[in-house]
Amino acid sequence: MKLYYKFKDKSLLELALTQRGINSIRNNERLEFVGDRVLGLSVSAMLYAMYPHESEGELARRYAVLVSTETLADVAKSFELNKELRHGHATAGRTRHILANAMEAVIGAIFFDGGFDNAQRFVCSVWHDLAAAELRPPKDAKTTLQEYVQKNDNGALPEYSSAEQTGEDHMPVFTVTVTAMGESASGSGSSKKNASTAAAAELLKILATKKLAGQNVAEKKDK
Repeated sequence: MKLYYKFKDKSLLELALTQRGINSIRNNERLEFVGDRVLGLSVSAMLYAMYPHESEGELARRYAVLVSTETLADVAKSFELNKELRHGHATAGRTRHILANAMEAVIGAIFFDGGFDNAQRFVCSVWHDLAAAELRPPKDAKTTLQEYVQKNDNGALPEYSSAEQTGEDHMPVFTVTVTAMGESASGSGSSKKNASTAAAAELLKILATKKLAGQNVAEKKDK
């Protein structure tokens, strides 16, 4: 594991890589709490500087992608935290959440070990290229689904069900189902917002596959 930072107090890094499933008392949850705030402020300030002409809404969409569970888990894997992280049994779906939480905990550990400037420098060194990769502000899956359904179903809107909550109190998992154009899909996440976004993304895949199948049938008839 190679981080762009050398710890003076290596016990902080060890704590950041210890999940509650291994130790219910001494684990990375408190560091994750701090790291989440450090990450949020650092990414916000970075986007403000990188995109001086964008609106609040455009910056917010970029921000949502950069601090998402998916992005955090990918960054964690790039540092091979998955090989160093100590955690209890986890399903495939929970592994990404655990990795994302660990990445935030590492950021929190850097903050306590070297101060905010070092933590911000670490975040910007990693997240700058990710932020620069999108030339246009990304649309979240819910917005994309809504626009697609409105265009292709006479102005109708997707319908989202109430979220089910499972898992432990400190690590809840929400499940949301969305229905549109005669199809339904479900998604899970650590919050209702993440779950509904995941559900929208799944339904977009289903609708895209259905559209492609319809096009193939039409082409065969033409022949």
